Amino acid sequence: MNPELRELYQDVIVEHGRHPRNFGVPAEYSHCLEGYNPLCGDKLTLYLHVEDGIIADIGFDGIGCAISMASASLMGERLKGHPVGEALVLFERVHQLLLTGKVPEDEEGSIGKLAVLGGVSEFPTRIKCATLAWHTLKGALEENVQPVTTEE
Repeated sequence: MNPELRELYQDVIVEHGRHPRNFGVPAEYSHCLEGYNPLCGDKLTLYLHVEDGIIADIGFDGIGCAISMASASLMGERLKGHPVGEALVLFERVHQLLLTGKVPEDEEGSIGKLAVLGGVSEFPTRIKCATLAWHTLKGALEENVQPVTTEE
């Protein structure tokens, strides 16, 4: 990773980890699911208010490391106001990004600010921290009732 991207990655993770956006329970929600990363101890509950196929609101609460909180925060910023179908496609792209540090060139525009999460790929033990919120999102949208764990 080039030094400028590494610095941006660190700055964004620290900022969103300390001051997560969409932290808390929204006034209204239609989907709720817990997620757990037993390796790190991260636990979160994700709340979605889906209306007419659009994620009208999103929130989360819980405890976790800076990477886990930052990933959930960035996810909420990116998905609020967007269609459920787009969220599921984005799940796949972000998952690829977290594992490899990149996405296909023709899909880079859809990632936007989430590209900074690509830095997690350099720290394999932290990948599950960053994917927790995303797997919980997917489970919630699929209307799972059992908590999501990063060990499945």
